[in-house]
Amino acid sequence: MNYWMVKSEPNSYSWEDFEGKGEDVWDGVRNYQARNYLKEMEVGDAVMFYHSGKEKAVVGIAKVSVSAFPDPKDEAWVAVNLKTHQKLNKPVTLSQIKSEDSLSELPILKQSRLSVLPMSKEEFETILKMSK
Repeated sequence: MNYWMVKSEPNSYSWEDFEGKGEDVWDGVRNYQARNYLKEMEVGDAVMFYHSGKEKAVVGIAKVSVSAFPDPKDEAWVAVNLKTHQKLNKPVTLSQIKSEDSLSELPILKQSRLSVLPMSKEEFETILKMSK
């Protein structure tokens, strides 16, 4: 299993919007590196859902339910399906992530503009523990 983080502006598409659907197409990614990460996603991979913008916090966990396929909005790009798994007990903020030494190499801290990012299992589990 691989571990990922996807980012979304809650004013455009929030965790609550996602929960309301239960499963949805993760499309509209228009960055080549992020697209390549989408192509690497496999069914069952765990995905942290991060609210960007003012909130800046990990708020939930999803699972990849369908691996990469042509983006319905533009077939030159790719999309995946994500399914909600669980809302975090409490959001883990970007400032909390930055203050945790074991997360210093987390890609969101190095490539903050990307909307799809890989994570290690250890990073994923650390953020999950921080949400308890």
